[in-house]
Amino acid sequence: MKNETILDSKNFGIKHIAFILDGNGRWAKARNKPRTYGHRHGFSSLFDVAEAVNERGIKVMSVYAFSTENWNRPKSEVSFLFKTLEQRLKSVLKKVMKQGIKIVTSGDLTKLPASTQEAIRVAVEETKNNPNLILNICINYGAKDEIIRAIKKLSHDETIQIDDLTPALFENYLDTKDLPPVDLLVRTSGEERLSNFMLWQVAYAEFIFTPTMWPDYNKETLDRDLMLYAQRTRRFGGLK
Repeated sequence: MKNETILDSKNFGIKHIAFILDGNGRWAKARNKPRTYGHRHGFSSLFDVAEAVNERGIKVMSVYAFSTENWNRPKSEVSFLFKTLEQRLKSVLKKVMKQGIKIVTSGDLTKLPASTQEAIRVAVEETKNNPNLILNICINYGAKDEIIRAIKKLSHDETIQIDDLTPALFENYLDTKDLPPVDLLVRTSGEERLSNFMLWQVAYAEFIFTPTMWPDYNKETLDRDLMLYAQRTRRFGGLK
């Protein structure tokens, strides 16, 4: 690490990077291992990449850890995912604290197992005052579900008149109300779709679809994608 030149996100203007963590199962299958083997390594990569993102000065990292559609997977796999997340949250907490990383979540946590909710609550509470990277773990998250939940919150807010509603005002009811919009979205494993992830927040994000499987994603592939982003010109509907 001492001899490594770390890219500085300030050079690129990146405040928020998001990842669709894809390819864990195929990564395991290529090694003649069960899908759970890939998920275990995928959670390890999640926190390793968060450390690298933190080192590069990016303020927010969102990860698609479990979608509202993932409940359709076999119950044994779903149970394994939650148990593994619980274990990883506990095992990396000391390291996360040392690095000043703050953990937050997006999604409807009420449907998660009680033990998973408790592990998340502890991680969020312990890290709430950390000053560096905000790691937003999106769990039981779907963009359509988030928008519907935001509309329901808005409908119960008697201080808001519908004619006064603006995009900026509506964002106050989203899970990500305290976070900046996504600048760069990376999806691993070669798939090229959003899969109901942060549809509002990526409105003007740059997309990178990489063939790298998520368990293989690391600081070198992160720097590669940051350099690709640096070559883009963001116009936000205007002209440069």
